[in-house]
Amino acid sequence: MRRILLYILIVTTGLIFFSRLFYLQVVDTSFARLSENNAIKIVYDYPQRGYIFDRNGELLVSNQPSYDVMAIPRNVKAFDTAEFCKILNITPEDLVKKLDKAKIYSPRLPSIIIPQLTKSEYAYFQEKMRKYQGFYIQKRSLRDYQTHNGSNVLGYITEVNKKIIDENPYYISGDLIGKQGVEGYYEELLRGIKGVKYIQKDRFNRDIGAYKDGIFDTIPKKGKDINITIDGILQAYGEKLMENKRGGIVALEPRTGEILAMVTAPSYDPALLMGRKRSANFTKLYYDTIAKPLYDRGLLAEYPPGSPFKTINALIALQEDVVTTEDRFYCNRGYAYGRGRKLGCHAHASPLSMIPGIAQSCNAYFANVYRRIIEKYPTPQEGMDVWSNHLKSFGLGGYLGSDLSTGRPGKIPDANYYNKIYDYPTYKWFSTATLSNAIGQGEILMTPIQLANMTATISNKGWFYTPHILKKIEGQAIADEAFTKKHYTTVDAKNFEPVIEGMHQVYMSGTASALRIPGIEIAGKTGTAENFAKIDGKKTQLTDHSIFIAFAPVDNPKIAIAVFVENGYWGGRYAGRIASLMVEKYLKGTITRTDMEDWVLSHSLEDEYAKQYSGQPFSINK
Repeated sequence: MRRILLYILIVTTGLIFFSRLFYLQVVDTSFARLSENNAIKIVYDYPQRGYIFDRNGELLVSNQPSYDVMAIPRNVKAFDTAEFCKILNITPEDLVKKLDKAKIYSPRLPSIIIPQLTKSEYAYFQEKMRKYQGFYIQKRSLRDYQTHNGSNVLGYITEVNKKIIDENPYYISGDLIGKQGVEGYYEELLRGIKGVKYIQKDRFNRDIGAYKDGIFDTIPKKGKDINITIDGILQAYGEKLMENKRGGIVALEPRTGEILAMVTAPSYDPALLMGRKRSANFTKLYYDTIAKPLYDRGLLAEYPPGSPFKTINALIALQEDVVTTEDRFYCNRGYAYGRGRKLGCHAHASPLSMIPGIAQSCNAYFANVYRRIIEKYPTPQEGMDVWSNHLKSFGLGGYLGSDLSTGRPGKIPDANYYNKIYDYPTYKWFSTATLSNAIGQGEILMTPIQLANMTATISNKGWFYTPHILKKIEGQAIADEAFTKKHYTTVDAKNFEPVIEGMHQVYMSGTASALRIPGIEIAGKTGTAENFAKIDGKKTQLTDHSIFIAFAPVDNPKIAIAVFVENGYWGGRYAGRIASLMVEKYLKGTITRTDMEDWVLSHSLEDEYAKQYSGQPFSINK
């Protein structure tokens, strides 16, 4: 028995050793890979990123050659650091930091030591390369901007960080990736596919040719060229008009949802975030917390929409059958409600029906309309939810879901929102408690792109496509259902006719009659929104925002636009002029209202923005 047990023990031990040897030599290839890594150098061949063109085929972004100094830490031998640093204009301290960082990333894998050499730097360093073992030059493409505009639209490229490398095995240390805008959202289209070369080395670590005659090598595949929906000329013109001002402009093609222009002001030249000075420039832009040039106001800034919102209340009232186009309401410089409270209004004819009510932007008219909507139902909660759901069908109160890398939802309140504010049912609230909603103030917030989309929806009489920035890939029109599916509002098409006519009369006889463009029939709406900020811990009323929406031509809309100018006084002063000029520029290509253009270009609001810090009083009488 003991002899049998001994045999079993010997056989079992032998099987264990045999199994382990078999696993190490046959199954586990990690040692083979490690051996290959010692004898094989992997070199990546980076493709050109895809070009970016505007909607008319004008080149916006191309490429230029870039040369990075790479190092494989374990291969680096002692060298003359003083000469190296002098050649590449880097301090010894920075060199040590970069090499240490490269070792931490991987002693065996390459890391960027000096990025983006100029052609002259590359040519000079190439002559000295033999002195610096473990270093080599990696050629790749760097963006070459053919425009000084649209930085918020285009985005930029930057070096990948550890988080990106950990999450996506495609990227390695030193790779570049698109961030924000088109570069970020369409990174996989634009980046192409890296090529790989396996170089065999001898025992002296010298390159001796392609590994296995290059059967594993691959060639790089260029990124795809794309056309974006932006009109480069219109974008540049919008940025010019917004110089020395803050705010946002979004222009859409109503029939397609394509974004024609998306201006944020202030902005910056996209070339600033390219090359070896990118990091310093980005830091400077990032820490400008006053002007906020990196903040895309067209997508992120949430403003009260002001009087342009009255058009939506008119549509909801018609849909809910609480007013007709002939119902007239009196205005005595405003609308009085409850215990001496009054919603003020400017002087105009009275009483007014819907079309002149829109044309003259009568607050009293829309206060009556709003109350009828809410009070149609047994409780204000029911009326508020009906009103809120109509608004959400226009894409308000939520991120529109466009192919843009950022956005804000704005705010459309509902019954639950006001129940919490007024502690219902402990305290009851009625339609008059939310009366500011009648004129686009109160709790309502919208981004410029939401307001532009609302305007496009009105011009289409009740439907819209999701706003988007991509037009073509390699010359082929996009067929993404997300951007080719119509979204319908809860308002019937017939109810848009009187509202559109009211907006047309804004230009013909109303608050924008001085902004008419010869030969173009435009529908629009002026807006002025109260503007508050905390200064020294106190809520302070600043100069009002200037707001304007428009679409044209009225009978066959080709452009819908929304303009917000912060602290711009009233709707027709800045935003109305800018919107009218943008419409003419797009439809005609030239400007006939040079008087308006000269006024906009010669006026600045910088002194207005400085009042928050200088202590000067705010005013609306400038």
